[in-house]
Amino acid sequence: MVTASFQDKNSPAWQIVEHLQRHHSATIKDLEQMLGVTTTAVRQHLRTLQLEGYIDRATVHSGVGRPHHEYVLTDAARELFACHCDDLALTMLQEMFEMVGPEQVSTLLERVSSRLAARYADSVTAEALGHRVEQMAGVLNRQGILTDVLAQDENTIILKTYNCPYHELAQEHREICEMDQDMLQRVLGSSVSLSACLMDGDGGCSFVVKRNGNHVTKEGASIPSEDPHFQRE
Repeated sequence: MVTASFQDKNSPAWQIVEHLQRHHSATIKDLEQMLGVTTTAVRQHLRTLQLEGYIDRATVHSGVGRPHHEYVLTDAARELFACHCDDLALTMLQEMFEMVGPEQVSTLLERVSSRLAARYADSVTAEALGHRVEQMAGVLNRQGILTDVLAQDENTIILKTYNCPYHELAQEHREICEMDQDMLQRVLGSSVSLSACLMDGDGGCSFVVKRNGNHVTKEGASIPSEDPHFQRE
């Protein structure tokens, strides 16, 4: 059951949980700086979150110094970030995957990707690629998907998400990740590749958006884009 403190996304409790979802762990000092409050206030929030089962305290041994404590999320807290798709729609999709072959699944996901891209197109209208990526991040954040935008260099932008709306389905069908990548490519009108993935145990999904039309593979190699939806700026 979600506590009342999480109904307000600006509450200190929610800010702590969201910070841990993005950064995986934090010390009391980290949280003091993030919230701008005293150590006593941070400890009170942490104590409440621990009692409610949303965070754990871990002892970290690093270097030659004394061990220190860091706080991490529990599985119960990660459920707060699950983008609960309509159960009926998700169940139908799971059944469909089991009923049809790989070729039909590919066609189905391509159609879903196209529909999603069309739905988001009205919200992603900027001319500059960087602004389009920011607008897309805004769309995802409004849907409950924690998203950051990081400029890697003048030709590369990273769109990073920290929770997956199709987590259970994607665990069994990695084609879902390809669908997400294809949808972003359609909406942004630029080359998009997946360099890190939650399904691989990474801390988030990192979508690499390139201005120059080159895909960056997970191994770091660049290959020319052949996607028919790619448009140069």
